[in-house]
Amino acid sequence: MNGHAAVVSGDEVPVERVDALLAAVPARDRETRPEALARAERQRRRWATQVVVVDELARRACAERGLAPPPQVPPARLLAVSGSDVADLGSIVAVALAHSPAARALLSALEAEQRVPERAARDYYDRNQDRFLTTDALRRGVDPYYVLQPSDVLPYDEVRDGVARELRRALARQAFFDWLDRARACVEYTPGHEHPGDPGHPDHEHRH
Repeated sequence: MNGHAAVVSGDEVPVERVDALLAAVPARDRETRPEALARAERQRRRWATQVVVVDELARRACAERGLAPPPQVPPARLLAVSGSDVADLGSIVAVALAHSPAARALLSALEAEQRVPERAARDYYDRNQDRFLTTDALRRGVDPYYVLQPSDVLPYDEVRDGVARELRRALARQAFFDWLDRARACVEYTPGHEHPGDPGHPDHEHRH
């Protein structure tokens, strides 16, 4: 397949970038019927196009922010993607962050911008005390959803930095999603490279 997969702010994104990603990521569908296999491959191409477009948008965002251009990693060296990241982020964003140094650099910059108020960190600690059980409480099999004794829970001062770090990471991910929703407005896709969930094509499905 020749030509381009998408146009970002007037600039073409070559199909070769999508092909390279497809070659690096094994198909997860195990269809055997020819028509089902063909449909799965069409959807896989659309999915890969989304990943490549996120990379392209992130490169541009890094340039606009004056971030040092991160080294590009060949698709064949795609970093591992955890199941929890797929569950939290969706497969497109999770793989984009593994595939794209620019996307990771942008996410890191967004995380550095987040500020977690002390009240928010304390509230999270108070509402999630089951996550802060002491080693002794865990050893005794304390039921975290029953009445906990103060000695069963790690003191707030000991876990505050970790709580703030987790909340900052969550805020950064939301900021990344918000940025991506806005950035995608300048993208036009060629036929066969639309979003997998776009109802405008007959293969559409909403799966992340």
